[in-house]
Amino acid sequence: MNKKAKEVEPSVKNFKNFLYLAWQHLNLPNPTPIQYDIADYLQNGSKRIVIEAFRGVGKSWITSAFVCHQLLLNPQRNILVVSASKNRADDFSTFTQRLISEMPLLHHLKPRDDQRHSKVSFDVAPARASHAPSVKSLGVTSQLTGSRADLIIADDVESANNSQTQLMRDRLGETVKEFDAIIKPEVGRIVFLGTPQTEMSLYNDLEERGFETRVWTALYPTQTQQVNLGNKLAPKIVKAIKEDKKLIGKPTDPQRFDEVDLMERQASYGRSGFALQFMLDTTLSDLEKYPLKLNDLIVVSGLDTWKEAPTKIQWASSVDQIKNIDSELPNVGLKGDYYVAPMYMSEQYAPFEGSVMSIDPAGRGADKTGYAVVKMLHGILYLTECGGLDGGYSDSTLEQLSNIAKQQDVNYVVIESNFGDGMATALLKPIMGRIHPCTIEEVRHSKQKELRIIDTLEPVMNQHRLVVSQELIKNDFKYELDHQLFKQLTRITKDKGSLRHDDQLDALSIAVNYWVERMDRDQVLAFNDHKNELLQKDLDRFMENTIGKKPQNTRWIN
Repeated sequence: MNKKAKEVEPSVKNFKNFLYLAWQHLNLPNPTPIQYDIADYLQNGSKRIVIEAFRGVGKSWITSAFVCHQLLLNPQRNILVVSASKNRADDFSTFTQRLISEMPLLHHLKPRDDQRHSKVSFDVAPARASHAPSVKSLGVTSQLTGSRADLIIADDVESANNSQTQLMRDRLGETVKEFDAIIKPEVGRIVFLGTPQTEMSLYNDLEERGFETRVWTALYPTQTQQVNLGNKLAPKIVKAIKEDKKLIGKPTDPQRFDEVDLMERQASYGRSGFALQFMLDTTLSDLEKYPLKLNDLIVVSGLDTWKEAPTKIQWASSVDQIKNIDSELPNVGLKGDYYVAPMYMSEQYAPFEGSVMSIDPAGRGADKTGYAVVKMLHGILYLTECGGLDGGYSDSTLEQLSNIAKQQDVNYVVIESNFGDGMATALLKPIMGRIHPCTIEEVRHSKQKELRIIDTLEPVMNQHRLVVSQELIKNDFKYELDHQLFKQLTRITKDKGSLRHDDQLDALSIAVNYWVERMDRDQVLAFNDHKNELLQKDLDRFMENTIGKKPQNTRWIN
């Protein structure tokens, strides 16, 4: 054994103890049980392992500490850290160097003046002269050939930017195969750490290459999720569930993320995003494959004639809410997906805060010009009108759109400009100016359409902030099957070209996105503001009737 290793305190040879000291030095709370479990597996796992853990658990920080610990035990080791990008690799290297320079326990490892000490690569003082540095950090797209290492750490090599398409995933898979040529025989070890970015994640293929995978989920998984994860699920989590079934659905690391925090993240990420990023479940069923559900909508009657909306409306999914829906309402959803009526609607109404109309001009083939009108009140969105028109850019089509805008009291129009380089806007403006003058704006998108639509609608629907009318659903059912909004909504997936036609759905997502960018008020706070306003009016009336004058506002700040 190396002389320096012999001098290390026996207790510090355990990486979990070293992690505690590192966290103390950084003034961080003590490592959580999950972090300790990851640390133990890092040190004692097999030669080829994959560590999958939920976002925010601190994988990269733990691994930086692990690199320092490995060099503390044996300064002659050569460690290669590969990240998704050069910037991430540099951040990893900088943090590792900070620990070495600041922790008294590691002070003897600081590079000498005659050694390498850059962000890309650096040596530790006791290391003998070698072509390979003690630590080398590279982006996964960098030149890996020529490197040599005892330990390769692939830290989040899979990212959203390099795994969007199958071609990208194939390239990434071929790149990481280079690790086998870099690692030293017999003593070499490869560790992957990450969070899957797609259902076809690189990490799924590594088991076929002899890697052992261990997964730490943010919530104790359901029975179905346990089956999906199989023997990958961390034994610590499996044991806890066996001892107490009531833990299912509760946070595995409440010191890191409590239940409320995770619920908020689930609402923000959507079901499919949360399943990947926090539950590490890439075996998505129809529930996640088709992320937009009719059950997440609030369905009401008479909305198309409303000039105002309830000051508060609440969603619930129960037998009663399903029964309160017209039994003849056409349901094009997947099996088990039902419309629901609101659990509660206040008797007080207020005018809508605004009305926006989005237009998705017809592209090629049998596409229609899709449109949607979405209004907002207190953070709740109301789909009051939608449809698809034939005729492309014809005057009759543009006049129909203008008349719909007039009927719906639209004060803002958003047009998708990807087709025709803004021609639709140029043609619409004079007609709209004559029939219903309002602000018209173009939007252009570069993101894959399916991902854009889902990323916009799923969080809003998961939070039950989209209300539609029964009448609109009935009218939608009259369209050809592929042009029905609710058929498009329930059949879209993240796969490119998953829908033959998406005219109405795309228009809906554009209108919703307009409001999402402007929804900065909490629904409850908005309701309370309105209630206070009504109470003030009642007080004014009471004072006027009682003493003959309104009360004077003597506050300095309103």
